[in-house]
Amino acid sequence: MRRYKRIRRPNRSQMGVRSGKRTESFSLSRGRRRIRRGGSLRYNSSMRKALSRRNKWWMSHPHPIVSVIIPVMNERRTIAKVIHEASRVHPETEVIVVSNGSSDGSDLLAEGAGAHVIRHANPLGHDVGRAKGAEAAKGEILLFIDGDMIIPAERLKPFIKAVAAGVDVALNDYSGPTNRRYVHRVVLAKHTLNALLSRSDLKGASMTAVPHALSRRAVDAMGTDCLSIPPLAHAKAVHQGLRMERTVSIDVGRLNPIRTKQDEQDPLTALIDNDHLQSVRWIIDQTDNRGGYTDLNRQRHLVR
Repeated sequence: MRRYKRIRRPNRSQMGVRSGKRTESFSLSRGRRRIRRGGSLRYNSSMRKALSRRNKWWMSHPHPIVSVIIPVMNERRTIAKVIHEASRVHPETEVIVVSNGSSDGSDLLAEGAGAHVIRHANPLGHDVGRAKGAEAAKGEILLFIDGDMIIPAERLKPFIKAVAAGVDVALNDYSGPTNRRYVHRVVLAKHTLNALLSRSDLKGASMTAVPHALSRRAVDAMGTDCLSIPPLAHAKAVHQGLRMERTVSIDVGRLNPIRTKQDEQDPLTALIDNDHLQSVRWIIDQTDNRGGYTDLNRQRHLVR
């Protein structure tokens, strides 16, 4: 009869955190951590150590070639699986999780999974989170994904391979649904920006959508600040002559559908519209009031 070594589990006082008169506990059965709800959580040092000691299956590489950046806000249900897939995209990978305003323990789960966690008490927004992650990244290739989309590593690797082969900006070849009578404003904005940049070949592919990957050369040329406004970073990359290509298509619209009530506008639409308008303004500032396009044979001065 096979004998198994008995593993001593932390007791409730070691694993518990208090929220008023209630005690929250973590279940570590079969390697999974489950948070029992019931109020705001305060984590003690014993629980942090227990989570780290028992559940860290992988550690970020000290000298990474690839940096995977994941902005996170209250995504404890998916973050461990997302990190697991991210850690497999390359043998020398670091995973950076930017926890912006998380209150459900997502940051602890990410830390327990071996990721480098950057914490911000207040929500930053995913785009700002990506910029913060890029500032801390040490890799030569930066891959951007989201904490609520579990994308298999095999589908992420083409972005890494494209940048390794010389591409500066490897985009998700996802243009959004266009074969309908009314096309979403965000989809139209992406197509319009690419047309203005004389890159209609990109269709609706954009740095607004994840996954996408950047070379270190691209990050140094654009700067990390502009990553907080993805269409602006997109415009700068094209304007500076960086090599930008569509890679593989991952339908993020299906992976992360917008959940709004009937007759209620998506709250992100106005934000993304404004981001694209800022990008158009930047293009005009860099060129002229026609965005660099000629007026052909029009003699406008005759009617002024």
